[in-house]
Amino acid sequence: MSKLIPITSTPLREFKGHEGEVRAVAVFPDQQRMITGSKDRTIRLWDLKTGDVKKMGGHRNEVWALAVSRDGQIIASGDKGGEVIVWHGETGEYALAQPIKAHSNWSPSLDFSPDGTVLATGSWDEMTKLWNTKTWELQGDPIECGTDGSVYCVRYSPSGELLAIATFDNIQIYNTETRERVVSFKAHIHVNYSLAWTPDGTRLLTGGDAFDPTIREWDVLTWQQVGDPWTGHSDFINAIAVNPAGTLVASASSDNHVRLWQLSDRRTVAIFKHSCRTKCVTFSIDGKHILSGGGDKMISEWAVPEGTNSEILAITTARDACIDGDLSTAEELLTQDINTDANNHISYAHRSSVMARKHDWDHALQDAINSIRIQPSFMGYISKGIALCGKGQVRNARVAFDVASTYTDQGSQTIYFLLLIKAIAFFNADQRREAKLLLKELAVGCPNADTRACHIVDAYIHVQLGLRALDGARHDKAADHFTAALNTSNLSSNLDIHSMYEDLMVLFGWDLKSLRLTAHQKRCQALLSAGKVNEALESHKLMMDNIDEATKASCLDWSTGKYSQECSTLFLTKGDTALAASDYDRAIELYSAVIDLDSASDAVFAKRSKARLGKMLWPEALLDAQKVTELNSLSYLGYNLKHAALHGAQRYDEAIQAFRIMLSKLDNVPDTETRKLHQQYLSPSEVDRDIRKVIDDQLVNAPLRILDTTTGLLCSREVQIGTFKSSREYSELVSSTITHRDIEMKRIKEVVMSYFRYAMLSHRWEENEPLFQDIQGKNVYKLDPVGGIKKLRSFCETARDLGYRWAWSDTCCIDKNNNVELQESVNSMFIWYHHSTLTIVYLSDVPPLSKSGTLANSVWNTRGWTVQEFLAPNVILFYQKDWTLYLDDRTPNHKDSVAIMQELEDATGIDRRAVVAFRPGMRGARQILQWASTRTTTLQEDIAYSLSGVFRVRLRVDYGERKQNALGRLLQEIVAQSGDITALDWVGKSSEFNSCLPADIISYAAPPYALPSLSEDEIQTAISSLRKNPVTVVSASRLYNQLDHTSAAGFAHHRLHLPCIVFPVTEAGLSGRDKDTYVYAVKSNGLCDLQITTEDKFTPFSPARPPPIWQNILLVRPWSRDLLELHDCAYDTHSVEHWSVPESPLHESPLHDSLPAQTEPIHSDPHSRALRLIVRLGQPFSAFLLARQRNGEFKRIASNHDIIAQVKDMTSIGDMMDIRILAIQ
Repeated sequence: MSKLIPITSTPLREFKGHEGEVRAVAVFPDQQRMITGSKDRTIRLWDLKTGDVKKMGGHRNEVWALAVSRDGQIIASGDKGGEVIVWHGETGEYALAQPIKAHSNWSPSLDFSPDGTVLATGSWDEMTKLWNTKTWELQGDPIECGTDGSVYCVRYSPSGELLAIATFDNIQIYNTETRERVVSFKAHIHVNYSLAWTPDGTRLLTGGDAFDPTIREWDVLTWQQVGDPWTGHSDFINAIAVNPAGTLVASASSDNHVRLWQLSDRRTVAIFKHSCRTKCVTFSIDGKHILSGGGDKMISEWAVPEGTNSEILAITTARDACIDGDLSTAEELLTQDINTDANNHISYAHRSSVMARKHDWDHALQDAINSIRIQPSFMGYISKGIALCGKGQVRNARVAFDVASTYTDQGSQTIYFLLLIKAIAFFNADQRREAKLLLKELAVGCPNADTRACHIVDAYIHVQLGLRALDGARHDKAADHFTAALNTSNLSSNLDIHSMYEDLMVLFGWDLKSLRLTAHQKRCQALLSAGKVNEALESHKLMMDNIDEATKASCLDWSTGKYSQECSTLFLTKGDTALAASDYDRAIELYSAVIDLDSASDAVFAKRSKARLGKMLWPEALLDAQKVTELNSLSYLGYNLKHAALHGAQRYDEAIQAFRIMLSKLDNVPDTETRKLHQQYLSPSEVDRDIRKVIDDQLVNAPLRILDTTTGLLCSREVQIGTFKSSREYSELVSSTITHRDIEMKRIKEVVMSYFRYAMLSHRWEENEPLFQDIQGKNVYKLDPVGGIKKLRSFCETARDLGYRWAWSDTCCIDKNNNVELQESVNSMFIWYHHSTLTIVYLSDVPPLSKSGTLANSVWNTRGWTVQEFLAPNVILFYQKDWTLYLDDRTPNHKDSVAIMQELEDATGIDRRAVVAFRPGMRGARQILQWASTRTTTLQEDIAYSLSGVFRVRLRVDYGERKQNALGRLLQEIVAQSGDITALDWVGKSSEFNSCLPADIISYAAPPYALPSLSEDEIQTAISSLRKNPVTVVSASRLYNQLDHTSAAGFAHHRLHLPCIVFPVTEAGLSGRDKDTYVYAVKSNGLCDLQITTEDKFTPFSPARPPPIWQNILLVRPWSRDLLELHDCAYDTHSVEHWSVPESPLHESPLHDSLPAQTEPIHSDPHSRALRLIVRLGQPFSAFLLARQRNGEFKRIASNHDIIAQVKDMTSIGDMMDIRILAIQ
């Protein structure tokens, strides 16, 4: 017979305050608070105990949706305008500064994922969006729900694996991980209005609109409808809620009613009536109350009718005592009830179950019999069946359970629970096979029943069997049972088992809430006892990952017991092995297991920190290191690890500080051997000192001032060093080298060289170039980009883009008002260019997209300073007017570009091979002077100053001294320091500085006269001829020895002391004249007659008309030791960097041809070298014409052409014996 459905219109409480329809309600997991949203544009936070309320404004439109994260920390509210506001769950204050504009239309539904990391929002704009709750950024693309896809409701499944979306047209189910649509189906005739999942995730409930005001139930495995639609409402079903136990469903409808349904048979068990349409509904956390609201502008609280939450029992006074395990109190209370009413059959039945739990089977059976005698009942026969099983009378117990089924009319769910009780009683009576068979049949044979209860019972049985196997030392079998229990689907969920199955706890004393934890712990213990350490570790990790923080806290006592000690010993041993093998993941797992067991000392945290360092898990390693220092404040190791973790995390300053503390700890340890560890480290101050030394060495060859391309500021060396010492690179260097004494200097040099590398600018000075005073203290990037500033700025930007922090330009990086700085800069400029990592050549007259050949015509090739700027750098790049690479040549070094170097060689005469091999010094001076001979400078003295670095000569800078003096000083130093007389080989006018030097560098433009040379065969033939005359051989040896002991040329105070072979002129007659040019016919002892052209005039003479006694005219052969064919190592150390450059003799091959090492001839006897000298002296040579002055010194008579002389007879050695060192002014 059907029962009347109770209709209630008076709620337990009313929560009033909203000024508009209440559209949404949600309760917090702490059971203390409730949140509501209304069309009045506010949400309100209520205290459920006191009724106090906090009003929260901020929405500009009607609030339609609310959601609270599972942990209660976040509240989200959505409104009619598509905006979402995020609030702090604890305080009710704004969590974000601004609302999220989530949608362009109404947002009627929100839901948090079970883990709280994602908020789903649905809207009438036909889209569902997922928001990351850490960043509140959109997570992936929106889910487009299609045409007619206006979203009315979104709900996550309990596991979070699925997302259900109710749209105007259909229900859509999505896989939350892949975003793939699992299924879509038409659930209702018109609009799909509301959704709810059952707690076990096996069913989805949907609600329709006024055209189909039903609830429909869907199986998530097949997505087929289960049973018939739930009927009863007559208008929109605006909201659906399921109680935590998964047994009851509440629905709110626009028909002003909230209906309470029993899920098992879809019956309405209660109706709660509002005065207006209801729009929202939810259950309290304990499932004992319903909260609903709507058009009456308030929330009504309703009591769930008694009996609907308890499937079988309705114990009142003694129920709590039974749940708490206080059986004596329960027995006492029930006895009082019986004494008060001797015919209270229910109290007898309940006391029977209490006595059964106390294993007092006789009294339990007697109470059950008394209950049935007074009045046969469902509970009476259940009690009798349990008592008979306890006494081992299973057959009679079966009869009692069968009779019990005839005394209930509560539906199939009650019968289902009766059969579960029967299975449990049989298991307790050792009828395990029958109990398992019954459970199996129940699981598959009752699809509409709450199968979770069946799974819970099955899991409990497995745990009991596991415990028995563990007691019997059958560890593998025990582990299998515990694993089977944990694999039970409902046991692995986070559902509140205690609240759902109190009936089983009352009847059998089961601690279902800790069942899962017990299974986890006992499986760990069984696996460990079976020697399966790896599996025990995995099991422990799984347990810790699947229990909440509160449960973890309750594990401490268990973890610190014998199990902990056994596990810790094994895990530590294997962890150490894994760490030694660099298996860091395994080591971390093992050490973490020890720590989770609360068996960790500072040593364990130190080991895990090392493993995490190996995996470069810097934050995690740091936490462990800090734990080490907390557990052992005297430990130097904790700070060592802290330093390593901070260094890895690039927190270098903190790392250095941690290292300082570590050193102080080492110094204070009592153990002598441990203190010795300090010796393998360097203190930060020691490293700083060594770094400064390397910096100073590095900057010796760097500019005095330099531009910072990142800031645009001109820096002195100290500022540059200060910038480095405040940089990340410096901190990283200190932090990394303090622990590695063995690699300290190498590492320091690498970092310093990298940091202080700089780019140099080579360019042609133009108008309005910025000087030092123009940019001092200013940011070049902020100056007006015109003229030279634009060029300077572009240079800095180009250097910066190429990775150079430092850059130098001769326009502004020298304070030319500071004579000391100017002197140092001019004399160091070659070295600066050479030590630059890159020299950028800017060609302002080479337009963009120029073709090959344009560079050759650039004015840059005609300037004096650009000779050293081309020769000195190791790496050079040519840029066009628009700061693009010339010819778009991407070669990293244009000195390696054959096309560009060949073009420059053709334009300048500087051989490209010589450019690559060039080293500064005196060798090949004549060739270098020829390269520079056509160059010009704005200031005439600069033609000499610009070459000083090329020749490795330091010149005093004295602007105003005039070109001849500056060039003379340069050439004087070349001859004086090297003895190289090739610089004396020129054609043109003599210098006022010294007559043997040219007045202008242009005098070197013509290459030296190409004199004929003998082949080795010709030399040997000539030597053989000379050997025939013994006198010649002796004379040759005497001449050789005399020349061998002749000193090299010297130059000082404008005076040239020139060693030479003298041929006195016996006759000089004027044979022609052309304007200011005179041609003389000259005769001398031992030489062939000559014609000499000169602008100098002297009085002709002859033997008949001799010159004045004081005046001698000489033809001389300047003496060079190269003619002796001896290796001279003087040049091997002639370099700033100890470069060794092969020497090229006067008038022989160009510089590049002399670069390969020369091989000395092999002489078979002592006279061969002397005879070879005679043969060479017999060849044509460049001669100087000298005229003796009144003061006894000589002056060179400059010629307009090379004076090429030759001895008449090389066998007339006596003619070559006049060897002198002449002073020439």
